[in-house]
Amino acid sequence: MSKKKITIQDIAGTASVSKSTVSRVLNGTTPVAEDKRLAVMEAMKALDYKPNVFARSLAGGKTMTIGIVTENIGSPFYDSVTQGVMKGLNSTEYTPIIADGQWQPKLERIAISTLVDRQVDGLVMVGGLLDSEALDEFRQETPIVIVARSLPGWENESITIDNLAAAKSATNHLIENRHREIAHIMGDQTHQDAKDRYQGYKAAMREANLPLSDHLFVQGNFESQSGVNAIETLLRREKPFTAIFAANDQMAIGARLALYRANIRVPQDVSIIGFDNQSESAYSTPPLTTVNQPAADMGVAASRMLIGKITNKPVEIPTFSAELILRESVARID
Repeated sequence: MSKKKITIQDIAGTASVSKSTVSRVLNGTTPVAEDKRLAVMEAMKALDYKPNVFARSLAGGKTMTIGIVTENIGSPFYDSVTQGVMKGLNSTEYTPIIADGQWQPKLERIAISTLVDRQVDGLVMVGGLLDSEALDEFRQETPIVIVARSLPGWENESITIDNLAAAKSATNHLIENRHREIAHIMGDQTHQDAKDRYQGYKAAMREANLPLSDHLFVQGNFESQSGVNAIETLLRREKPFTAIFAANDQMAIGARLALYRANIRVPQDVSIIGFDNQSESAYSTPPLTTVNQPAADMGVAASRMLIGKITNKPVEIPTFSAELILRESVARID
């Protein structure tokens, strides 16, 4: 048999108070005398009453939900950031709802629209491909914070690192180990972070007076297979290279596999540096030298920034910086 639906009238009768008193206790909008509040709480417990959270939050003008739009579910880096956002919400009354842009601007727009239509109280964009103009439209409807992506015009509402400086540091590490022919596997150049990492690579090469040869650049898309494809392209060009800087770890790991298949040793023949420090990188063969982004901490900070915007309470957001993690995939040229 179905369980009887408990109403506010039932609670009021059991607690010997008015329905308006029960409503005030449920909504928390108006102070209630302590003895009456306790009577209502005891009645709810006795009746095993489960409040309709959605209806209750709508009555207060909020749904108590936060939308999270991630660039790609399954990406180790974006998943780590998303987990950080969820961790940041754990200590609040807000519940996350996650949607996936699948690395496609059209699907990203649909995901955002769906969450906004569901009246989420705010949005956290984890990465993303939509431009400033597109996001400005949604910003008129709900607060938005961007994490793990640089976007012009959103400097005060985004959490990221200096990708250009981090890429420059990674390339300089290869240069300091006497590498001169350094290939770069680029990320999607519609993505600002990928552009910045490419610019950081070029800045390091220029400052070292090393040639920026077209045959050393290969376009990737942040996925592992594009790292495999990049090595196959480099080998077909039959031009020398002694090191690779990949714009993320997934492409670096793909590149490592392709080198293995070509009987090219890492790091004895070719050195590799990745970017993001995804968990698998420490267990690749050899363990991958990479640039660490504090993904989970950035996600936590993004959730706190957004809650601050929603509640009009200023939140001090830490500055995040990248760190080069030295492992065993880089060798010095004698």
